[in-house]
Amino acid sequence: MPLKKNPEMASEAKRAAKAKMKTKAKAKAKAGFKTKSRGDEAPPRKSASTLATVSGAPVVRSLEQAIGNQVRDYRKTAHLTVSELAHEASISTGMLSKIENGQISASLGVLQDLAAALNIKLTDLLRGHEKSRGCSFVKAGSGTSIRRRGTKVGHDYQLLGQSVGGDVAFEPYLITLSDDAEVYTEFRHEGVEFIYMLTGEVAYIHGDQSYRLTPGDSLLFDSAELHGPGELIKMPISYLSIIVYRR
Repeated sequence: MPLKKNPEMASEAKRAAKAKMKTKAKAKAKAGFKTKSRGDEAPPRKSASTLATVSGAPVVRSLEQAIGNQVRDYRKTAHLTVSELAHEASISTGMLSKIENGQISASLGVLQDLAAALNIKLTDLLRGHEKSRGCSFVKAGSGTSIRRRGTKVGHDYQLLGQSVGGDVAFEPYLITLSDDAEVYTEFRHEGVEFIYMLTGEVAYIHGDQSYRLTPGDSLLFDSAELHGPGELIKMPISYLSIIVYRR
C-alpha cells in the first residue's frame, strides 16, 4: 500500500531546493560567472552570407552579379526598359533579365553588344567587380556620352560620375546644346533634378512655368513633371544637370 505524501514535507523540500539554487547562483557570481535569464540570451551570429553594407546595398559576391548590377545601372541611367535594351543588343528579354540578376555568365560577344547598345565601353561593365568602389573620378573632357530615351538632336549628355551603390541613384551630367539643337519640353522621369547654368541663355520650362536661366542661375524641380529647354536664347548653351532618385 503506497505511502501518502505529507504536503508540509513536500513544501519544505521545494523551499530547500530553491534556497540551494540561490546559493549556487551567488557562488557563481562571486567567481565571475554571470547567470543568464531568457531575455539575456545573445542573438545568433550572422553568417557571412547575411552581411550587408552600411547603406543596405547587397554585397556583390561574384563577377556575374557585379556585371549584372552595372548593366542594370547603366540601363536605368539611359532610361531604357529591359525590352528596349534587349532589342538594341539583339538578345532576348529573358536573357537580359538573367544577366542583370547575375544568374548567367554572359559571353564576351553579348557584353560587347550590351556596351554598344548602352553607348559605353566594355570595361565600364567590369568596374563593379573592383574591390574599392567608394569614389568615381572622371578627367576633364572624358565623361561617358549617354544616349538617353527622349534625347533630341543637338543635345549632348556627358555622364560625369557613377553612383557607387546604395538605394539612391545619383546622375551628374554636363549637357551641351549645339546650334542645331531642338527645343523639347516633354522630358519626364523619376526623382529630383538640379540644373546649374554654365554658359549661354535658355528659357527652361517646368510644367506651366518658364524660367530664364543665365550663367550662375540654378533650378531645382520635381522631374516627374514635364520639363526641358523651351527657347534657346543665347548660344552656346551648357549646364550641369544632377538627377537623384531612389533605385
